[in-house]
Amino acid sequence: MTKTIGTDQGPGRARQAARSLVSGVRGSWPLVFLSVLLVALGVPAALLVAPGFVGPEPPAPVPPAPAWHQPPATVPPVQGLAPLNDSAAVPLASSVTAQLEPLLQADGGGTFTGLVQDALTGEVLFDRGGSDSRVPASNLKLLTAVAALRSLGPEHRFSTRAVAGPAPGQVVLAGGGDVLLGSGESSGDQVMGHAGLATLAAQTVTALQQGGAAGEIRVLVDDSLFSGPALNPAWESGDVAAGEVAPLYSLALNSARYDPAVTTGPRPQDAAMTAAEEFAARLRTAGAAAGFTVAAAVERAPGAAAAGTAATAGPGEGSNGPRVLAEVQSATVAGQVNLMLRDSDNYLAEALGRLAALAHGLPGSNDGATAAVQSQLADAGLALGGLKLVDVCGLAMGNQVPARQFSEVVRAITSGTDTRLRAALDGFPVAGLTGTLDARYSSDATARGAGLVRAKTGTLNTVLALSGYVVDADGRLLVFSFIGNGLTPGAAGNKEALDRAATALAGCGCR
Repeated sequence: MTKTIGTDQGPGRARQAARSLVSGVRGSWPLVFLSVLLVALGVPAALLVAPGFVGPEPPAPVPPAPAWHQPPATVPPVQGLAPLNDSAAVPLASSVTAQLEPLLQADGGGTFTGLVQDALTGEVLFDRGGSDSRVPASNLKLLTAVAALRSLGPEHRFSTRAVAGPAPGQVVLAGGGDVLLGSGESSGDQVMGHAGLATLAAQTVTALQQGGAAGEIRVLVDDSLFSGPALNPAWESGDVAAGEVAPLYSLALNSARYDPAVTTGPRPQDAAMTAAEEFAARLRTAGAAAGFTVAAAVERAPGAAAAGTAATAGPGEGSNGPRVLAEVQSATVAGQVNLMLRDSDNYLAEALGRLAALAHGLPGSNDGATAAVQSQLADAGLALGGLKLVDVCGLAMGNQVPARQFSEVVRAITSGTDTRLRAALDGFPVAGLTGTLDARYSSDATARGAGLVRAKTGTLNTVLALSGYVVDADGRLLVFSFIGNGLTPGAAGNKEALDRAATALAGCGCR
């Protein structure tokens, strides 16, 4: 069974605007954080491209969003919300249940489970099989986000280096885990392409000149940071062929895409070699003026970066280990997590899972990644009952996660108790505006939720999921997770059921 192509992969259409949404929260839970949350959310739809959460300092001016990411014309202006009222009564579970039960009905076969909680108290307001294990689809990326932020830290960056090779005239491109490399110059204001191979090549040429190197340069690539099978056997071959994911390597261009603007269709099957060949081409161009030639062939050389020497170093350079010729750094883990959640990027999720494993002292493999996610959830005090992971992006049908797990994870992210997790707030798609929710919430039944519902989507042929948060009409912050399994592929009513349920929570007084 293959994933419905393109249904959970945002084509990069709102990266710039979405980057400013739901900016980091300062202050403690619940008084400062939640007050700031609602004040920021209580703005007209025209301002929803500004940060949804702000700290004590005013946000920097944000340019108008491009027309291509605006909500559909059929969506009416979203009204502001009442200020958060911590003393307001928690919605009655019986009323919330009465609202949601008739909405969460499958179109054709299958069933929906779900859980809704008051974020402040944790009180369960709706529970339909919330502890039942379910195939979660891309909602699983919420768990991966927690693991990456906890193990690596929001501000951590990954380095891609050019080092002197084991023999004279060799340059090793060493993958450090950045799979969002750009082919051109480094772009510091972007997540995708934050580190550019053209910049790395130019710096490498300068270092070679200073070291007195001459003649032909041979490029090696060391992608040995990740281990184990590059392709998870749990993934359906049809999903791989369709480009939902690709073999995992510790460096890649554009999250293993030929073009960062084209996020569907076939991917490079050897992302590390593709990146190395692009680096060699850039090195060839940059080195031409300096009198260097670069060999056409690129060789894979696991461990070459660590085994390299100072053979191409100039006078005065030591010989204890490889000489770093040049280095470029990725966007922060926080930025990468947000991109992963917003666009539901499977490749990036798998890479972050392996990097979290390495930071946790585990192998940089799929098994290491799944173990790291479970370990980090346990360390965060989140129950693991019913949890079974066979990947960390949610593409595999063998994953099992209860709705309760997602509701608790969203609650942990919104609470601010662990400040590292706040960084994931930026990544939740906003209904009708950004990421994988940008084309939803336009019907008469869901338009009231546009701009208000913020949730991670999940889509496989027979699976739909939606987990996130919303502020209700009385000012209570609610967290929720709805998961449908065994659904009729392509049945339009199933997404509508999820969106109607979340919209009902946004308008809920429920007393």
